[in-house]
Amino acid sequence: MGHPNMARSTDLLLTAIAPAIWGSTYLVTTELLPDGYPLTVAMLRALPAGLLLLLMVRQLPAGTWWLKAFLLGALNFSVFWWLLFVAAYRLPGGVAATVGAIQPLIVIFLARMLLGSGIRALAIVAAIAGMGGVALLILTPQATLDPVGLAAGLAGAVSMASGTVLTRRWQPPVSLLTFTAWQLTAGGILLLPAAFWFEPALPEISAANVLGFVYLGLIGAAFTYVLWFRGVARLEPSVVSTLGFLSPMTAVLLGWWALGQNLNLSQSFGVLVILGSVWLGQRIGQSKSPATYVGAMREAHRQRGA
Repeated sequence: MGHPNMARSTDLLLTAIAPAIWGSTYLVTTELLPDGYPLTVAMLRALPAGLLLLLMVRQLPAGTWWLKAFLLGALNFSVFWWLLFVAAYRLPGGVAATVGAIQPLIVIFLARMLLGSGIRALAIVAAIAGMGGVALLILTPQATLDPVGLAAGLAGAVSMASGTVLTRRWQPPVSLLTFTAWQLTAGGILLLPAAFWFEPALPEISAANVLGFVYLGLIGAAFTYVLWFRGVARLEPSVVSTLGFLSPMTAVLLGWWALGQNLNLSQSFGVLVILGSVWLGQRIGQSKSPATYVGAMREAHRQRGA
C-alpha cells in the first residue's frame, strides 16, 4: 500500500519544483536582464531551450501532432506569456498575480468538460483559498483596476489552464523530453515574429545578461517544464494547477531574502494560506494510486479516440 502513496508524493514534489523555480523569474529578470524587452525575453527563454531539447531527442512531430504541438506551444507559452506581460504592464503586480491565480478554478471546470474529471468541493476550496493567499501576499489597498489589463489577466489564466488540460488529454507516443521539446520550440517560433515586430533590438549583451538568459532557458524553461508536463501526465489537473500558487509565494520570499523587501504580517499569513491550499489540493484523489488514475485516463482517451 505504501508504494502508490510514495510514488504520488514523489510526483507532487518533483512537480512542485517547477512553480517554485518559476518564482525566481522576477528576481532574475529585474537583476540580470535588460529592461523593457518582455517578448524578446520570452522568446529567448523558450526557443533556444526547445531547440536544444530537439537536438537531444532528434524527433519531430508527425501527422496531427504538428498542429497539436503548435496549439499547446501557443497556449502554454506564446499566448500565455504575451497576455501575462500585457496584464503586468497595465495592472499593478499584485492585481495581475491575483487575477492570474484564478487559473486553478478554470482548470477544474475545463477538466470536467474535456477529460470528464469530477468537480470536487475540496478542489474548489483549495483553489479559492490559494487565490486569497496570493491576494494577501501581494495585493495592496492602493491597487487600481484597468479593464484591458483585467481582461488580459483572465485570458492568460484561461490560456494556461487550457494548455494544462489539453497537455493531459493529448499524450503522444513519445518521451516526455520530446513532448516538452515540441511545445517549447513551437512556442518560441510563434513568439519570434512578435518580438521582432513589437520590440527594438536588444542592446549590447553583458555577462550578467547571458547568465540570466541561460538560467531562464535551461533551468526556468527546459528543466522546469519537463517536470511540469511530467506532473500533468501523472496527477489530476486540479492537483497540478494548485501547485502553481507556489510561484508568487517563492517570488515574494526571494524578494524578502535577496533584495531586502519587507514581509509584513498580512503577507506572512498569505504564505501560510497558500501552503494550506497546496496541502488541501494535494489531498484531492489521494485515495487513488497514480497507476489507477493514469489507467482510467488512458481508457477514457481510447474511448474518445484521443
